Amino acid sequence: MPSEAVVIVSDAHLGHAPNSVGAAFHAFLNSLPGRGNHLVINGDLFDFWFEYKRVIPRDAFPTLAALAQARSRGVRLTVTGGNHDRWGGDFWIREMGAAFHRGPVELELAGRKTFLAHGDGLAESRWASRLMHRLTSHPIAAGVFRLVHPDLGFWVADRLSGLLAEQTRTAAAMARAAATQEAFAVDLMKRRPDLDLVILGHTHHPVVREVSPGKWYVNPGAWMLGSRYVMLKTDGPVLARFDGST
Repeated sequence: MPSEAVVIVSDAHLGHAPNSVGAAFHAFLNSLPGRGNHLVINGDLFDFWFEYKRVIPRDAFPTLAALAQARSRGVRLTVTGGNHDRWGGDFWIREMGAAFHRGPVELELAGRKTFLAHGDGLAESRWASRLMHRLTSHPIAAGVFRLVHPDLGFWVADRLSGLLAEQTRTAAAMARAAATQEAFAVDLMKRRPDLDLVILGHTHHPVVREVSPGKWYVNPGAWMLGSRYVMLKTDGPVLARFDGST
């Protein structure tokens, strides 16, 4: 294995997806570090996450425990916030030992300069998506939500998530969003020749496109739709599916 073998996942939407999606993700975590020693979770791991000062979501506990076990085996963890789970904080850093980024970040992955972001708010063509991005990105919204009892807050979030899903997750809408997002990524790489990788999620459309020699746009697709992920190999990124084996 290279000194840094990076695997990238996005959009598991645990809590909304069937239980089998979470079980597959936990088995995938158990396959690390044999499959990779740096796990990048690029947003929407949970369908909703909010970090209170003394409370974490109960339904998230099995996944957090599996992540902690992977960390104990030496797996490095990088997490970005998505439009469903951006409201994280020092829990990821202090309790999970992860690098956590609420928004876009530039960092080095497997020796490649990388622009990493979940993708919402960068190239949105849908009003509901723009609204969700503005809401989840505003600190006042997080502050107000913190005053709501967790049982009520999570009930409201579940209902809002379902409503927006009905409006935005049609095949045609997601295809339009994927095309807009890919155009954004290609344009960014043309303007920023120093970048080797642009990695986005959010649209659930898996893409590995070599924009120019040695320069790639990557979207791992949605883990919730077929256990998809990306591996960064010596000769470039590769789309993959987890079949349940170690």
